[in-house]
Amino acid sequence: MNRNKAEKKYDSYKRKKLSNADVAVAKEKLGKLGEQKENFRLLLNMVKDSWDGSFKLDKWAIAIITAAIIYVVAPVDAVPDFAPIVGWLDDIGIVSLAIAQLGKVVDDYRAFKNVAFTETETYVENQF
Repeated sequence: MNRNKAEKKYDSYKRKKLSNADVAVAKEKLGKLGEQKENFRLLLNMVKDSWDGSFKLDKWAIAIITAAIIYVVAPVDAVPDFAPIVGWLDDIGIVSLAIAQLGKVVDDYRAFKNVAFTETETYVENQF
């Protein structure tokens, strides 16, 4: 994986708008994200709750989440998804990067939902 290429692509996606169609495709791709599957599902839940007004996200957090979701949804990114196994490694890395960048926002969201870190998996399974 070319980390610089992935990060540049990720940064360019921060300026894009996220659609319901993007979220639908993202849900279909969850199974490919390995250990980042639940973190990605958490990002989807965060944006859903932001859209319906139940959880406020600032523009910076929305940009980070949007970039991660669009990056995962895009079939051609730093390493195209059609490349077996390797095509998903960059997506996994981007989800991890987004969670790390969001830090306290993720903690605040979990507190908002009264979901401890170890309980996140159960919560997110019930949402998407």
